Amino acid sequence: MTLKLRPLALDDTTAVHGWACLPESCRYQAWGPNTYEQTQAYVRAAAAAPPDRLVFGVLLDGDVVGSAELKLHGPSTGEIAYGVHPRLWGQGIATAAARELLRMGFSEHGRHRIFGTCDPRNLASAAVLRKIGMRYEGRMRGTAYIRDGWRDSDLYAILANE
Repeated sequence: MTLKLRPLALDDTTAVHGWACLPESCRYQAWGPNTYEQTQAYVRAAAAAPPDRLVFGVLLDGDVVGSAELKLHGPSTGEIAYGVHPRLWGQGIATAAARELLRMGFSEHGRHRIFGTCDPRNLASAAVLRKIGMRYEGRMRGTAYIRDGWRDSDLYAILANE
């Protein structure tokens, strides 16, 4: 298994839509399930994002199977997010992508602190954040409105010297 991150491109729209249209992919997200046009708009925005929003396609053996994002907040903080096609869940792909985001954030962008959040019900995403060394910092209440109402977000973070 060869995993690589590269900037998301317009040509990736069909691959991204392969999971963005699935209810299980967006169960804990404020978006989706996407129409093709919604996915196309997301990929367009990601490909044209400003330099403080780095959006990558997650490639497994050359195929786009997920997306990963590093947002740079101010001079010292970064935020990570990731998603992988459900048919590949449980294979370590999200963990590997998240680790690469941390490496980029600390090594290439000189961040002091990097954080990630997830819906408290999303136990798999919380496990990824812990596996990459992040510590649970607390629960933020009512942070996003999704199909079943307002949801909380659990906050995880890691410092450069950890």
